[in-house]
Amino acid sequence: MKARRMYPAVAAALGLFPLAACATNGYWSHSYGIKSAGMAGVAIALPQDAMAGAANPAGLPWVAHRFDVGMTYFKPDRSAEITGNGFGLNGAYDGNGKSAFLLPEFGYNRMMRPDLAHGLLVYGNGGMNTRYEKSPFAAFGGPSPAGVTLEQLFIAPTIAWKIRDRYSIGATLNLIQQRFAADGLQPFAQASSNPSALTNRGYASSTGWSLRLGWTGMVTDTLTLGATYQTKGFMGRFDSYSGLYADKGAFDIPANYGVGFAWRATPAWTIAADVQKIDYSGIAAIANPISRLTQQGVPLGMAGGPGFGWRDMTVVKIGTSYDVSGDLTLRGGVSFGRQPIPASETFFNLLAPGVVERHLSLGATWKFGKNKEITAAYTHGFDKTVNGSGSIPANFGGGETNLRMHQDMLGISFGMRI
Repeated sequence: MKARRMYPAVAAALGLFPLAACATNGYWSHSYGIKSAGMAGVAIALPQDAMAGAANPAGLPWVAHRFDVGMTYFKPDRSAEITGNGFGLNGAYDGNGKSAFLLPEFGYNRMMRPDLAHGLLVYGNGGMNTRYEKSPFAAFGGPSPAGVTLEQLFIAPTIAWKIRDRYSIGATLNLIQQRFAADGLQPFAQASSNPSALTNRGYASSTGWSLRLGWTGMVTDTLTLGATYQTKGFMGRFDSYSGLYADKGAFDIPANYGVGFAWRATPAWTIAADVQKIDYSGIAAIANPISRLTQQGVPLGMAGGPGFGWRDMTVVKIGTSYDVSGDLTLRGGVSFGRQPIPASETFFNLLAPGVVERHLSLGATWKFGKNKEITAAYTHGFDKTVNGSGSIPANFGGGETNLRMHQDMLGISFGMRI
């Protein structure tokens, strides 16, 4: 398909793409592309399709001229328990008022020359969603339902060069839209610098950008290495929620970076791994602890105000693929992440309980015709509970908030070499 025919179709499709709401590695996406999903998200040194540029833009020259379109069914299970609270908050709470999501993705890569690729990718980077039909804050006079939604969409034009047939470098300009909504947070009005911009304001949107750079090198005939770095996403403020997030509604996107390797143990068998770091601590709205409010007296929405108290997260991903035949490839993988939510910060994280640490993935690709393929992947995020420790401040009645979450993802994609 000629590029001049492809781009109008892509432009039309962009208007139909919903933003993605998913929480996996904190609120970060578990993977980009269904092939990568089948290997627990491994992709930095193992480009397999046009979506590879979302993990490492230097991967595009290795996948040739193709496009891929996919959809993932995402079903998280979020719940919380409050115990020992003196103001009547005790109870079990189900955050699954909206229990399932469909997450689309699209990637197109074109080889302008044998050594020069450019691509366009559209995908959801991450997000979080909770909806408590029975509000955890009802004893404070909070209405039901209560919860938040954060969704992020990346549109990523990418260019990459292959050097001496063994190495490549690439760069992506991420054009980002995100939106946020909060409901049922009225009990926190007394702790806000602007109670009129705290809750129940509908969806607020912001736009911004970031850069991703990458390198891929085939250091031997069987070993490939990769490295990538993405700057912080510089985003506009959520003005309608300037009384909630620190610095008048600022909500930038964390920088992240990673390294990976892919080893072709045999002509049919590949083993690969990535290590990824997500710098949640660089974003005040995500990283500032509740003690900014309870001990230092800085209200919600002010510069230096409280957030979710998240730590940086390191994620290790290990995957393998095996070519059963020329038409069938099987995949599998596991990932492990450092818990981003400290036990002392579970109270506010009722709204964002992204506590899953371990994932197991399985996948397969079936090739048919001369240049077409179907890929499927399933991922299970294992059940994880974070029990609070000193999590509810005394002025909110004390006690503990315990967070629990697990999740399942099932994705399918169609790819075609052009």
